[in-house]
Amino acid sequence: MAHRNEIDTFRTVWNMEAQNTIKLLETLPADKYDFRPDTKGRSLGELAWHLSEIDGYISDGVAQGKVDFENVLPDLKRPREIKLLAPGYRKVHEAAVARLEKLKNEDLDRAIPFMGRQMTVRDVLWGVLLHHAIHHRGQLSLMCRLAGGRPAAIYGPNREDMMAMQGK
Repeated sequence: MAHRNEIDTFRTVWNMEAQNTIKLLETLPADKYDFRPDTKGRSLGELAWHLSEIDGYISDGVAQGKVDFENVLPDLKRPREIKLLAPGYRKVHEAAVARLEKLKNEDLDRAIPFMGRQMTVRDVLWGVLLHHAIHHRGQLSLMCRLAGGRPAAIYGPNREDMMAMQGK
């Protein structure tokens, strides 16, 4: 088996996590877009779409050589219905993957401006793009449950799946 380089490993993990994100977005309660357990926090729909914003804006910044959120990306207009979130995310993710297609392993150590400081492309990809999204997806899973939904089983069975397995 051929040894993968780091950028190929990143792409594989990122795409796997994107599929997990799509699974979660598809399980959000259809009538709970505006559900907001914290009056100062994002609604369920807003937090769900933030996952698209992460893929879109961070990939654009890496491709441009600076992350400053100045570019307005047309595909990032937030849908206002739960049923549009998963297909919208899929489209944004595919564009993000295409945007970073030419990125090479040797680019990972290059420092780029990131919101007023310097970060390596590696740290932006793994930390800001991937782990930041996973962090918010965890929050979204809990919000889904609080809104009366049944979040997708991503890294293992959810409560309902576990109960069904124990009942057999």
